[in-house]
Amino acid sequence: MTVAGSSRGAPDFARTATDYASHRAGFPSELLDRLAARGIARPGGRVADLGTGTGSLARLFAQHGCEVTAVDLAAPLLEQARRLDLEAGVEIDYRQARAEETGLPGDSFDVVSAGQCWHWFDRPAATREVARLLVDGGAVVIAHFDWLPMRGNVLAATQKIILRYTPPGASAHGPWRFSRGIGLYPQWLVDLQSGGFAGIETFSFDVEVFYPHQAWVGRVRASAPVAATLDDEQVRACSNELAALLAEAFPEDPLRIPHRVWAVTARAPS
Repeated sequence: MTVAGSSRGAPDFARTATDYASHRAGFPSELLDRLAARGIARPGGRVADLGTGTGSLARLFAQHGCEVTAVDLAAPLLEQARRLDLEAGVEIDYRQARAEETGLPGDSFDVVSAGQCWHWFDRPAATREVARLLVDGGAVVIAHFDWLPMRGNVLAATQKIILRYTPPGASAHGPWRFSRGIGLYPQWLVDLQSGGFAGIETFSFDVEVFYPHQAWVGRVRASAPVAATLDDEQVRACSNELAALLAEAFPEDPLRIPHRVWAVTARAPS
């Protein structure tokens, strides 16, 4: 997901488009199964996906029979999304636009979603835009798919390397504000409550994603504090250090990378 309407100095995910599409695991299909069980993502439903990036969440909705329009600021990411759609056999209407000001018609969507990107938005403005886009009783979905660093695992070791290359004050968002996260975002509930949304619910589940060593290096390179922030020389140094660490300390190949899926859903204000 690109930084759609983010603050100045935020990472530029357009620089990571190829790695993002090749190495970053998309949301698991179980997320849409759980949403469908809640009456969200019905076949034929109209979905607007904000900050779509390479279309990971948008594509899942399309595969469930939804009519999807997706927006993002970064044209290179949208190009990759269209390529991945061809491989998946789905069609999505992509628009280059800000999440806070999509230009899409109001009162026109049954679902508005945001996957792995809400933290980059002007959240009050994005909340208002979501409310504008939704039909009466429509649903918003804010979802995340985060790796889980634990003491001694490859993620904790990976993050130590990343943090060495991420100087304090490198961006308006600090060196890497999600390095100690646990994949839960209760603050988004406050955003929705403040915006007048009702029926707020959350759910989460954990999964493992298998990454060959080379793919894990690419996945880390595609993350916000690396290729989206550092210069080319620093990116190469960080990637080389990570590859050496994997060969020495984590020889299992592929790696088993624990992830957490977390989502909040709510209904549009009347």
